[in-house]
Amino acid sequence: MAKILAVGIATLDIINSVDGYPAEDDEVRATSQRLCRGGNATNTLTVLSQLGHESHWAGVLADEPDARHIITALARHRINTEAVLTQHEGKVPTSYILHNQRNGSRTIVHYRNLSEYPFSAFEKIDLGQFDWVHFEGRNVADSHRMMTHLKQLYPELPCSLEVEKDRPQIETLLPLADLLLFSRAYARQLGIDSATAFLSAMQKKAPDKDFICAWGEDGAYGLDRNDDFHYSPAFVPTNVVDTLGAGDTFNAGVIDARLRGLSMKAALREGCQLAGRKCGHHGLEFIATETPA
Repeated sequence: MAKILAVGIATLDIINSVDGYPAEDDEVRATSQRLCRGGNATNTLTVLSQLGHESHWAGVLADEPDARHIITALARHRINTEAVLTQHEGKVPTSYILHNQRNGSRTIVHYRNLSEYPFSAFEKIDLGQFDWVHFEGRNVADSHRMMTHLKQLYPELPCSLEVEKDRPQIETLLPLADLLLFSRAYARQLGIDSATAFLSAMQKKAPDKDFICAWGEDGAYGLDRNDDFHYSPAFVPTNVVDTLGAGDTFNAGVIDARLRGLSMKAALREGCQLAGRKCGHHGLEFIATETPA
């Protein structure tokens, strides 16, 4: 079991399932509704916790009623919140999600009125207790200070960075991570529609790192620090019911595999298998009963 810290957000997800995505100006009835805790970093920690790791979250919560659902969900998965910063103003980030039952896709409208996790809170954490630190690629200026601080104190402590969206100056963070986890959406935002071409372009910006890009139903690609490409196909379930959190699940599978000393090729396969299982289930809580192959 490893001790893992993730820096990022937690959200309140309000998920409405519909029988087909509505057209603009349509009025449709939801077949079901559920509330759950979301957010990339805490999703990844939820999976890692179920895989047997000790998970710690560094993020921001608002002191308001909707935060209770998030706190309860984190506690259920034994996610440590000692590093959480609670603010008395603002609103818990909330995602309004339409889940298309026909194909399992999700469309998200996100509302945020809460500050990001600051460096002033991060520098108070005892980083020496952890075996891995994972960052969401957001709040770039403070994240740069956090990652620099981490590497100055503990240069051998593995650090991963998720880059899901093209944010201003996000590429300044790339040289500070050991493992870079990219989304297909980010590659396409940069105008690149080939995973291998994208990874080669990223390697020029941060040599001597390990690069991974999840490519949806086409699987996942990796480029290691020895300039070798790796690939795993996707493991699509017979019935895709819910893709929400699949990318976060993939990232957790990769981190778990690397902590256990597996190769990049094996880590890609484990991440794809775990994400595939998740897409065949609602939510993330099925993983505790299944062991990655």
